[in-house]
Order: sequence, then C-alpha cells, then structure tokens
Amino acid sequence: MTMSERDTATTRLTQNLVDLVSDLDAHYVAAYLPAHDEPNIRPFLAWAHEQDIRILLPVSRDDGLLDWAVSTDAEQEGIGGMPEPVGELLGPIAINDVDLILVPAAAVDQTGMRLGWGRGYFDRTLGSMEKCPPVFAVIFDGELIGSVPTELHDKRVDGAVTPDGITSFSGTTT
Repeated sequence: MTMSERDTATTRLTQNLVDLVSDLDAHYVAAYLPAHDEPNIRPFLAWAHEQDIRILLPVSRDDGLLDWAVSTDAEQEGIGGMPEPVGELLGPIAINDVDLILVPAAAVDQTGMRLGWGRGYFDRTLGSMEKCPPVFAVIFDGELIGSVPTELHDKRVDGAVTPDGITSFSGTTT
C-alpha cells in the first residue's frame, strides 16, 4: 500500500472501530499495539483514551501466555520485536473483565477462523477464558478471505473489522 492508501485505510478503520465500540457500548477493551505492517489502530486507541474507555494491552511472556497492562503512552519492544506497553503488569486473568477483545491477524476466513502470526498467544488466551466477550480481528480488506489453514488449538473470532466495514460471522455485515 502507498502511504496515501495506508492513511485512508487508517481513517476508515478508526471510524469502524469507533462504531463497533459504540454499538457494543464497550467501556473496557483489550486491544494491542500494532506492528508497522499491521493495520494502524493507534488513532482508535487515542480516541478511546479521550472517551475514558479503559484499554488493556498485551505483554508477551516467555511461558507463552499474555500478561496485560493498562494502556499508556510509554512502550517498548517485547518478545519477537512486537511493541508492548510499559506499565504495571496485571496478570493473565486481567482480560476476564473486558467488554470487547480486538486481536491482530494475518487473515480471517468467512467462518471466523483467524490465522495468527504463529506464536499462539491469543489462541491460548481466548481458549482459557471462562466467559469470553465478543472478539474481533482487525485486518486489511484483502485479509478477509475464503479459508485459512487451521489447527486444533486455533480459535474463531466473532467478527472482523476492516477499512471497508465490520463483518459479524453470525451473518451481519455493516
């Protein structure tokens, strides 16, 4: 994508994320800091802070689990070079109280199967939750595809947010 195309995609994606959070009346959201090649959700995170929406961000651990920290302006490079927040670690179960989970993905298929980046952090997290709120993958338009390869541990998402819209895998697209 050109810089102009990325900027347009970011603007449209931000609006769709705002719409999703508003539609779900979410006040506590688990999200992530995007890598440079992922859709840019930083403007959405800034909007959420302005709206007093509490944002949890993941911190990768050596044992394959995700720790969580409240979003701040400070960040560092974590395991695998991914950006992570700097702040007090709240433990893996901190995510249990959120209203919405936004996850990164390499691709998502039409059934909601998410293809991650191969480390399984989010699959383990989602698989360990007793009561999981809605989970939406954030991807570029071309990453919503017909099918993705799956393994037993892979977890489906409830929807996908792209610059073109919000897709719910219960059948609704907005």
